[in-house]
Amino acid sequence: MIFNIVTIFPEFFDSALCCGLLGKAVDQGMVKVRLINPRDFTLDRHRSVDDRPYGGGPGMVMTLPPLAAALRSLESTGKILLLSPKGRPLDHAMAVRFSREQSLTLICGRYEGIDARLEDLFHLETVSVGNVVLNGGETAALHLLEAAARLLPGFLGHDESVADESFARGVLEHPHYSRPEEFEGCGVPEVLLSGDHAKIAAWRREGSLADTLDCRPELLHEAPLSASDLVVLRRLNLTRCRISKNCHLALVHAPVLNKHGQIGTVSLTNLDIHDIARVSRTYDMGGYYVCTPLQDQRRLGERLVRHWTNGPGREGNVDRADALALVRLVESLDHAVAGVREQTGQEPLLVGTSAASYATATMTVAQVREALHAKPVLLVLGTGHGLASEVLERCAGVLRPIRFYSAYNHLSVRSAAAIIVDRLLGDSG
Repeated sequence: MIFNIVTIFPEFFDSALCCGLLGKAVDQGMVKVRLINPRDFTLDRHRSVDDRPYGGGPGMVMTLPPLAAALRSLESTGKILLLSPKGRPLDHAMAVRFSREQSLTLICGRYEGIDARLEDLFHLETVSVGNVVLNGGETAALHLLEAAARLLPGFLGHDESVADESFARGVLEHPHYSRPEEFEGCGVPEVLLSGDHAKIAAWRREGSLADTLDCRPELLHEAPLSASDLVVLRRLNLTRCRISKNCHLALVHAPVLNKHGQIGTVSLTNLDIHDIARVSRTYDMGGYYVCTPLQDQRRLGERLVRHWTNGPGREGNVDRADALALVRLVESLDHAVAGVREQTGQEPLLVGTSAASYATATMTVAQVREALHAKPVLLVLGTGHGLASEVLERCAGVLRPIRFYSAYNHLSVRSAAAIIVDRLLGDSG
């Protein structure tokens, strides 16, 4: 397989290409690397490859003539890849796809970036190696080169090594142990010393699932899983301390706004109670408070909850009863705060929500998720046409609207609750 690397620092790759398995593959001719320096295609005595950006601003931009000439000098470019932050994140499936190419051309940018017209002149695929800033594309190119090259038949010596690695089967690899059997008080798991291959295989699979659930749970959505895997995952999930228990919901019915912007009180909605309770239970949240100052409304809500938790409803739908058991009917947001404080022993962080204006937003999902690691958070949802300003002013921050860049942002509160909770506690985070 041939890798053409377009770089103004070809010496960057010297050590990487002459050591370890990659160096061995180069020596054997399994991998061929051609380093093309755009400076060799310049026409001025300074061998300039950069210039000032149009429109002003800091830094310099890589210019087109040397890059274009460098690319056109290649007899066969194969697929041309531009290492760029805007690219699709490199993953195992991409590495497999790239490893099947006869040749790849990798373009390494420098300075503030490359003249954007390069993408108009050549058919490029942009690839990113992570949400980080690097000095140039060389590190990223080496990352991609090794990810693809090691998948070539014979590269590792034992092809089964590739099949057992992290990501190859959709989950992280299981933990590994070697000699000595005990080191500084830490021993090897007994099952690995048992000689029972079936038990060892089951232990390793559970270790893979456990590490994936803890560290990269988003991988599980695409991983091929068996029925026994699901049993293991459910057991593991129940035994782990998750930030979800620190997250509580308060659905406020007063003071809220009506369609004219006036402050008032709205009635309870059966679907809001049911659906948000089911969301709360699905994500293992700490609790769900329904806040209304109207006594008859609280009685109605309590009657509804009793029907499902202790009445005829429970006999017909135990799962619904499990969800409705999280519901607490309280008089006000103050009572919800007191409930979380009593349950957790800590004062909750109040986080408001609003679909009205991006300008009022002061918190991101990532900031709230980070807060959940340290203390309970009470997420405040409004009914009617949104929370009154006096409620939002009490909050430590207000989340960005779900579709803050869209002209239409009018979801029901139960739909909004489901989306917000998934962004906070879902596996993609």
